[in-house]
Amino acid sequence: MTLDAFFGPRGEASPAAPTRRRLGMVINGSLAEGLDLKLDSAVPIEAVKAGQYVTVDGERSRFFCVVSDLRLATTDPALATNPPDVSNPIIAQALRGTGAYGVVHVVPTLTQGTEKNGPVRTVPPHYSPAYESTQQEIERIFGHDDDEHLWIGSPLDMEDTFIRLDLPRLTERSSGVFGKSGTGKTFLTRILMAGILQKGAAVQLIFDMHNEYGWMGTSEGSTTQVKGLKQLFGSRVAVFTLDEEASRSRRVDTDATVEIGLDAITPEDLQDSAEALGLNDTQVQAIHRLERRLGGKSWLGEFLAMEGRNTLTELAESLAEHEGTLSALHRRLKGLERLTFIRPKARTDSVKQLLDYLERGITVVLEFGRYRSNGLAQVLVANMLSRRIYARWVDAVEKALAEKSKPPTQLVITLEEAHKFLNPHMAGQTIFGEIAREMRKYNVTLLVVDQRPSAIDSEVLSQIGTKITCLLEDDKDVSAVLAGTPGSAGLRGVLARLESKQQALIFGHAVPMPVVVRTRDYGSTPESYASFGFQEGAALARQAERDARDLMGE
Repeated sequence: MTLDAFFGPRGEASPAAPTRRRLGMVINGSLAEGLDLKLDSAVPIEAVKAGQYVTVDGERSRFFCVVSDLRLATTDPALATNPPDVSNPIIAQALRGTGAYGVVHVVPTLTQGTEKNGPVRTVPPHYSPAYESTQQEIERIFGHDDDEHLWIGSPLDMEDTFIRLDLPRLTERSSGVFGKSGTGKTFLTRILMAGILQKGAAVQLIFDMHNEYGWMGTSEGSTTQVKGLKQLFGSRVAVFTLDEEASRSRRVDTDATVEIGLDAITPEDLQDSAEALGLNDTQVQAIHRLERRLGGKSWLGEFLAMEGRNTLTELAESLAEHEGTLSALHRRLKGLERLTFIRPKARTDSVKQLLDYLERGITVVLEFGRYRSNGLAQVLVANMLSRRIYARWVDAVEKALAEKSKPPTQLVITLEEAHKFLNPHMAGQTIFGEIAREMRKYNVTLLVVDQRPSAIDSEVLSQIGTKITCLLEDDKDVSAVLAGTPGSAGLRGVLARLESKQQALIFGHAVPMPVVVRTRDYGSTPESYASFGFQEGAALARQAERDARDLMGE
């Protein structure tokens, strides 16, 4: 098929193509900075908005672009310094589009030739016509409703057009949801989690720091309750908790309570949590010497059980360690005993339970209960569990490669307040930094959720394949999110003009080009649940609800 047959002569729609609304023509631009379009006189500049899609028809390719800026221009500077009398509507209309006109700046993000889409490596010639992108054009780019695509929302002012994420590409690399507080990060994260579950794209381990994703959550910025993953997907989701009492008070029927024995904590676990424990490098090194000196799995319990200055003095002398270092280490590690889920010896192997669920393809939501604001609990538990699970996945992948058998299911670990685990100081020490860097090798990736992307290590941030970004107001956060992104100057303007709720800029691995969306609904109506294919899940949820009432004796 020739380009003329596909586009029509000089870029006009062929008879079979849908009618397109012409906006104007290309008058200026560059590959690095984008294109300037002069609006036709019949097109009011107020009808064009930042983030909108525009299609430019070149002679050999069609260019899909995003509006990043708009400005007013005149053919004669005198018209700006000495405006004419426009009280007469005939004069005003005559001037608009001739002496005074609108200019739309667009960023080309994708080209389409006769065979396939590709990155932008050239620009269209002068006076190439520009059109509003049609629903058919956009949906051709972003995929169709199938098992590999998730409907995430619609372009601005195009409610009947669907933007879809490529789920295999979303889950095979780490991804991130960013935005200042109250912009809808939790709302977006729920959509992603539910979509991954609905399509079976991956098994998930969700560290639910604020108890929002398991049985019940709240709508962004309000106390309105919305269904969690357990209600909607029933037995395909298991809820674990660190705080059984808090879960019962919220009437959440959990599948397991996590307990961690002191005999299960390794020096590496404490090193990962050094910042949360307030340990310096000298004290971290002392931990490793302690483990070698006391020996066995009970070393930490023995150390915490030591009382009295004389005992610690003798131990310091045997280790050739400064007594003050050991005494300070003892005080800080004593803080572990204040966490009720830590016991001298756990009654159940929580890691094995988690692995059993994940290996059976069941998504696990770990609720933190009263520890939702406890940095030590969050960092210690998340690192401990993820390190052991990741090790299991590495072994399974390497075994599959050696035996040429099926590798383990893709695993996505969701991490809220990601800067606590991936800041420049921690990223090189924790398992999460390693997962972000290693990515695809072992079928384990991250979904990071954060309101302060500038606090995340830049090397880790550069490894995030797909970024879903709500409004950010801090320039450092905007720069961090857009670093290394082609056309970042134009996207900065788009990001700055997002509304404060239910709008996001999506770019990266899971979409063929950057897109601004109004995110789909979740939780405001029964239909919003049904749109995820929850009919079966609803029946399971009703049964689970009855079971919960029976458990409470109601």
